[in-house]
Amino acid sequence: MKKITNSFKETAAFGKELTAKLTGGTIVLLSGDLGAGKTALTKGIAKGFGIKNEITSPTFTLMNVYQINKKTSQIKTLVHIDTYRLKDEKELIEIGAEDYLGKDNTVCIIEWPEKISKLLQNTNVKKNKIISISIEHQPNSNQRKISLA
Repeated sequence: MKKITNSFKETAAFGKELTAKLTGGTIVLLSGDLGAGKTALTKGIAKGFGIKNEITSPTFTLMNVYQINKKTSQIKTLVHIDTYRLKDEKELIEIGAEDYLGKDNTVCIIEWPEKISKLLQNTNVKKNKIISISIEHQPNSNQRKISLA
């Protein structure tokens, strides 16, 4: 599936639409250059889950955890991980990220997933629960090309 968005607002709206496809235990892998729109998409997903907190990229904290209070959702936690400044996978393990990966009532969003590929291979996550999304900022425009695999 491919989608073109023309603004931050459209990218976030697409993230909100994606929420309907996410089930507990899903891990969303977000790839793209700096400024591609990974956090914009995450903001939309959070909004789709009814999260009212300000969503910021956890570039320095590595992981933000948000509680989902929608009574109609079996998903209770959204975990946003950003590995851009990660030294090694051990850092994520030390802050407890493994506790959330693949958990039935949790959706995890991971920016820069290529940095933790070994950790992802060693988890008990079912392959059908991983959604890979690539976001490309199109030259000389605000357009983003979003590809889901």
